[in-house]
Amino acid sequence: MGSGFEAGKAMNIHEYQAKQMFGDYGIPVPRGFVAKSALEAFELAGELVRDGVERFVVKAQVHAGGRGKAGGIRLCSSPQEVERVAAELIGHTLVTHQTGADGKPVGSVLVEEVTDIAKEFYVGLVIDRSRYAPALIACAEGGVEIEEVAKRSPEKVLTFVLWPYGGVDGFVVRSVARAFGLDRSQSRELARLLNALYRTFREKECTLAEINPLVLKADGHLLALDAKLNFDDNALYRHPELRLLRDPNQEDALEVQARRFGVDYVRMDGEIGCMVNGAGLAMATMDLVDGVGLSPANFLDIKGGARKENVVNAFKLLSQDERVKVAFINIFGGIVRCDMVAQGLVEALDEVDVKVPMVIRLVGTNEKDGRRILEESGRRFVVVTTLSEAKQAVLSAVRGGA
Repeated sequence: MGSGFEAGKAMNIHEYQAKQMFGDYGIPVPRGFVAKSALEAFELAGELVRDGVERFVVKAQVHAGGRGKAGGIRLCSSPQEVERVAAELIGHTLVTHQTGADGKPVGSVLVEEVTDIAKEFYVGLVIDRSRYAPALIACAEGGVEIEEVAKRSPEKVLTFVLWPYGGVDGFVVRSVARAFGLDRSQSRELARLLNALYRTFREKECTLAEINPLVLKADGHLLALDAKLNFDDNALYRHPELRLLRDPNQEDALEVQARRFGVDYVRMDGEIGCMVNGAGLAMATMDLVDGVGLSPANFLDIKGGARKENVVNAFKLLSQDERVKVAFINIFGGIVRCDMVAQGLVEALDEVDVKVPMVIRLVGTNEKDGRRILEESGRRFVVVTTLSEAKQAVLSAVRGGA
């Protein structure tokens, strides 16, 4: 939604988990269940039939959008068809425009009753970082990516900055209801739904709470047909119940490993593996790499007060990424000492067979001792002191000069 809005570093959960949470807060969702096998899907669909359900929708549970276009959302007319579709999805990989070429593994499906839809809308809550406040985004066009609507018809996207502890007030509700074309009774229903969504967002410390689409059913009532919740990673220590919802199979394996190691790691698409200490230096290092026409393979921060074990573990992460052509270690010794980082690197190389060139910059506390440790290790490093030297060394290493 533009540079003013921030989803933040977040933990994702599945749609069925988000809908269970919506139900706890009083947000209406379709009748349905989650199944982890085709047989379970068949049996539970039969229970819905006994409740009068005649048509079903089967939705692959992955942490990515674009499932419908990728064949991950399908309509079924019988429990037998539900079983067949579930068998085609569970245990396989779904590739969407958001997953990348590798796709995401499907470990379960959400099976729900089909809803008779009169209209589709969009509502979502995010953080407006320019105002340090939550913002409600609403659009009378639902079921499509809100970014697409914002580009095509920005006047259709309504944004309201909310008072952090005030909920969604009457003015906002009336404005959204008018844009959606709702009557008075439906507006009251919308008020309850939006305030329940806001309580979820605030109490669970979300970075994103989204319903797309929010539908007006043929009977005139509102329903959350889809659900997406992301949670602030930095707040999870206050919510142990949320940590239990994490699905590591949906996350990058190296990022999961990094979390266990206690370092910050985000995988990217480039060829230069970057290891630094401190988020600011990480951003500057990635800018440096980008500035010479190359691309970073990761954001890897061993943090300012890192122990030697962090250095060893971080280097193991760096070495496991097969796309990395050059490892660039850029350390500013403040709290963390350069000699400790150097010793950690040497110890890591005793355990890990690194086949790519390494460019190392150690500046700050005990930098001379750090360089001495590297020189005496007998390993082949390119050790530099300035950023200008680092640029040239990285470029030379990529070209085969290291």
